[in-house]
Amino acid sequence: MPETLVVNEIYLSLQGESTFAGLPCVFVRLTACDLRCSYCDTAYAFAEGKKTSLEEVERRIANLALPFREAPSLMRLPLVELTGGEPLLQENALPLMQRLCDAGFVVLIETSGAHDISPVDARVHRIMDLKCPSSGEVEKNLWRNLKHLKSSDEIKFVIGTHEDYEWAKHQLNEHHLSSICPVLFSWVSPLTPEQQHKSLKRVPAGQTPISRKELAEWIMADALPVRFQVQMHKVIWAPDARGV
Repeated sequence: MPETLVVNEIYLSLQGESTFAGLPCVFVRLTACDLRCSYCDTAYAFAEGKKTSLEEVERRIANLALPFREAPSLMRLPLVELTGGEPLLQENALPLMQRLCDAGFVVLIETSGAHDISPVDARVHRIMDLKCPSSGEVEKNLWRNLKHLKSSDEIKFVIGTHEDYEWAKHQLNEHHLSSICPVLFSWVSPLTPEQQHKSLKRVPAGQTPISRKELAEWIMADALPVRFQVQMHKVIWAPDARGV
């Protein structure tokens, strides 16, 4: 019986977030997530997907990467990122990442921070969320993951309110996060009506939305050692577009 994953989509685009933003990247979006963050823009991946063998996933990645084979580069492009949903819900994500690393790809994983990251191949760049209060899922943070992070990983705070910013700033200082790996403060892009899935958590009452301008200016005013980011792909394409 071949090893399989339930895959929502596989596509070539630009890496829209993280310290790799702007680089060509093949995205492997896996199906299913056990969180329902208030700002989630990929609710279509909660259940939509097709069982696919690891060999087929690798073949599709290789085909998308083929045009880059002869291009001179300091690193092998395109990158490959596993995302979701929550990719760590599927145990066969682990051997897939190992096989992709063995094949010479630079591999990233986007994970919610609610699952143990320690089994992930050490060559993989783990981009791990710490869920802020406005997500509605702050209690799901698995804090013991911090001890498994290495300098090539990244911590991401998705910030939508003033309260999120203060909470994230406290965690940054309390846990000395910038001494572990790069830290990202990512502004919450508003959801389109089509993206507002009925199962998503509500932003807790009494929180004040933060604009991207406020977030950028507060980071500078507080001299925080973090990287401000917006979702680059939403600036280029329609905010509810898939496969980009």
